[in-house]
Amino acid sequence: MSGRIALVTGGLGQLGRSICERLSQRNFKVVALDLPQAVGSDEAKDWSARQAHADGGEVALIEVDVTDYESCSRGVSKVQDEIGPVDVLVNCAGITRDATLKKLEKDAWDAVLTTNLDGVYNMTRQVIDGMTVRGFGRIVNISSVNGVKGQFGQTNYSAAKAGMHGFTMALAQEVARKGVTVNTVSPGYMSTKLVEKIPANILEEIVDRIPVGRLGETFEIAALVAFLCSDEAAFITGANHDINGGLHMR
Repeated sequence: MSGRIALVTGGLGQLGRSICERLSQRNFKVVALDLPQAVGSDEAKDWSARQAHADGGEVALIEVDVTDYESCSRGVSKVQDEIGPVDVLVNCAGITRDATLKKLEKDAWDAVLTTNLDGVYNMTRQVIDGMTVRGFGRIVNISSVNGVKGQFGQTNYSAAKAGMHGFTMALAQEVARKGVTVNTVSPGYMSTKLVEKIPANILEEIVDRIPVGRLGETFEIAALVAFLCSDEAAFITGANHDINGGLHMR
């Protein structure tokens, strides 16, 4: 697998960075795709450079807006021209705009569906033909426990995340005989800056509902993603992989 090229959308978020780092440690050539303001920041550039001195290699940064089909096309073309053909795509970009349905404005619905679901199509469409022609590909879609069980105040987010797995199952059937696997990973509550902003009493209630008694760590999600991107995972496709500490069991 050494030298294979992996793209990670939302690559500069906390989970995205963990995935990039783990894939880099596994000898993938990693490209973090994110919005211009994120890619252009000094923090992102410093992080990218530091990866060259870690266990893996430097993580390349490329601007992509997953809500814009043409932006995705330009970004993937840049990767192909400057680095090489894409072997792995991790669709990790996502946003929330929470509200109960009676208060949910149309722009909040559109923003979440366009980023979290349309973005999966916009990116995957750019790389799937090359993967099938070359006879190898790994696509991992980062969904959520709330796409499986639903969540109060998240009709938009839950719908988008559930839709991601529908996409996974359908595409997996289309490309299974071409050496391409397509899987979904559905994390539960993780120890991230966003979750840690939840009021302490509510966060305590959330943790109390998790059988393992703690929040997940982004490196744990990244380890699962890296396995699904490996040669050893060639017989796993069309599956939704829950990683939520037992919060929701099926």
